[in-house]
Amino acid sequence: MRALTTGAIVFACVFGGALLGFWLRTVLPQTHLNSDSQDLVRLGMGTIATMSALVLGLLVASAKSSYDAESLGLTQMSAKVVLLDRMLAHYGPEATEARVLLKVAIAGMIERIRPGSDAHAQPLAPSGSPGDLMYDKLEQLAPKTDAQRELQRRVLAIATEIAETRLLTVEEGDSPVPLPLIVVVVFSVALTFTSFGLQAPPNGTIVVTLLLAALAVSAVMFLILGMYTPFGGLVPVSNAPLRWALGHLGG
Repeated sequence: MRALTTGAIVFACVFGGALLGFWLRTVLPQTHLNSDSQDLVRLGMGTIATMSALVLGLLVASAKSSYDAESLGLTQMSAKVVLLDRMLAHYGPEATEARVLLKVAIAGMIERIRPGSDAHAQPLAPSGSPGDLMYDKLEQLAPKTDAQRELQRRVLAIATEIAETRLLTVEEGDSPVPLPLIVVVVFSVALTFTSFGLQAPPNGTIVVTLLLAALAVSAVMFLILGMYTPFGGLVPVSNAPLRWALGHLGG
């Protein structure tokens, strides 16, 4: 919803800039609209458009980097989950209950981040969650051999890494949006559209063209902001790695 609202605001600012240009064209003296003035306006707007493209590129790169980091974190966590299950299987029957709790925890995590859902609608899991209970079971294991002691040490380390990754990705997946970059881009594009309205008479073709262009700009901003919410945006991170891991648990 936040991305959709921001996209609507961007559209209003950009298309509003074009309407402002149409209005200025009717109130400015003709000497301000001669060919020399328009050439200078085009030159200035060309500079602004170039800077806007650079800032927009930074915004896209930042969003893509944030999205890729969340996706990579989810993939790495899935691999560690399967590894943890395999190590518990090697530990012996004493770890069966911990393996069951691990499977329940992963199934619950998939439900939280399934595509199309709001991953942050639910509060952070309470202390009695399957993940916490599984960790308690791992600590309560009573190894009888050196091999089991080593396995217990390693599974506790891996379980801790999984918990850290979960907190950094699923629970705190939304990255802070660089608001100054968004404001600069929107302001620059709005100025550019104002110059368009200032230089062209407001006929039907021009109004429709600027309307569609403003819609395109707002749609791009909507997609960028969606990538900053990888577990609830328009392009959510796939939970396929976790579903793959779930299919390999308990075997």
